[in-house]
This record gives sequence, structure tokens and C-alpha cells, in this order.
Amino acid sequence: MFTGIIEELGTVKDIKKGTKGARLTINAKVVLEGARIGDSITVNGVCLTAVRVTENSFEVDIAPETLKKTNLGEFKNGARVNLERALRLSDRLGGHLVTGHIDAAGVIKEKRKEGNSYRFFIEAPKEILRYVVQKGSVAIDGISLTVVDVTDRLFSAAIIPHTMSVTTLGIKGVGDTVNLETDIIGKYVEKMLGKGEKKIDEAFLKQHGFSK
Repeated sequence: MFTGIIEELGTVKDIKKGTKGARLTINAKVVLEGARIGDSITVNGVCLTAVRVTENSFEVDIAPETLKKTNLGEFKNGARVNLERALRLSDRLGGHLVTGHIDAAGVIKEKRKEGNSYRFFIEAPKEILRYVVQKGSVAIDGISLTVVDVTDRLFSAAIIPHTMSVTTLGIKGVGDTVNLETDIIGKYVEKMLGKGEKKIDEAFLKQHGFSK
């Protein structure tokens, strides 16, 4: 589990692609403090397992499904990436609960300057937008952000100067892809409301003592 508060920008040192996936090597510093083989680290919001750790880099394996569903397959040597270590139970939850399991990739359709900040407009699949709500949380390339508004085709988020300076959003522009993870709470609520054996509806609430 993660918080969506990026710890540092890493740099892709090497990516080797094959028919069975890929091996990615990333130069880093902060996330390597105390890192061991088997630890979870998010790379642009994707939860990956460190399979090799050195003094200034770590390596991860990427499954074919992950390459297909995220923007990790677009990486080239020298690309900057958002990095975050897994949440410890003693840590502050500065963002929101992020699993590192990407729902889909979105596309930046507009990057608009608004005062001291930028508004990003992200096009996303309809099956993703159903979980995106105004003033709710969403993770874009692993960054915990607040949704400004939502339409049937895209949503927007305001990015403050600090976030622009310490994440990949500062170097991304129109046409670039981003990994999207919607708030997991919405998915559980939907299942409870409509897909479980005990559907939570008006009749259920009345049966358990709730009434208008």
C-alpha cells in the first residue's frame, strides 16, 4: 500500500524487453535507503518488486499484462519516473490509500496555466471515469491528486508548483500518457451496492433499522 506522495524522481538506466516481459533498471537515492530484495516500490504509480538492489539503483521485472495496461512500455533510457516506497503503519497518510494496481492509462488532452498552478485535463476510459468523482481522490502516475471536475470523457486536476517541480507532471505535456488508479473505496462501495449477495438498497436499510 502507498500514499501517492512521491519521494523522488528516479531515472531509467536500462530497459530490456522480451516476449515474456521486461527488466527495468532505475537509478535512485531516497527509495534505496534500507531497500532490500522483495521490497515494493511504485514506478509511475505501478507497484513493482525489487529483484536486485545496488548502491545507486534497483531492478524490477515487468509482466506482459503490466506493459499492456500501463505506460511502462514507453520508457526509454534517461526517462524520469516517480518513485515511492511502500507505506509503513507508523507513517502519516499524506495523500490517500493507493494500491499501485493501475486501472488504465489516460492521455493528457490539455495543460492549462491557472494562476500559480496548472490544470491538467486527462482523457480516460468510461469504465474508469465511473469511479472518478468531483473533489475525490485519484492517482496520476502514482501522484495523489484531487479531482476538480469530471465529464463523460475526461477529468481534470489542479497541480500546484511544488508537485510540478518534484514529479513527472512538470515535464509532461499534451499527448503524453499517464497511469491512472481510481480510489479503491469507490470500487468496494459499488460491489456492496449492486454485486454482492446482500444488496444494500432501501429495503435492506429499513430491515436493519434505517428509515427516512
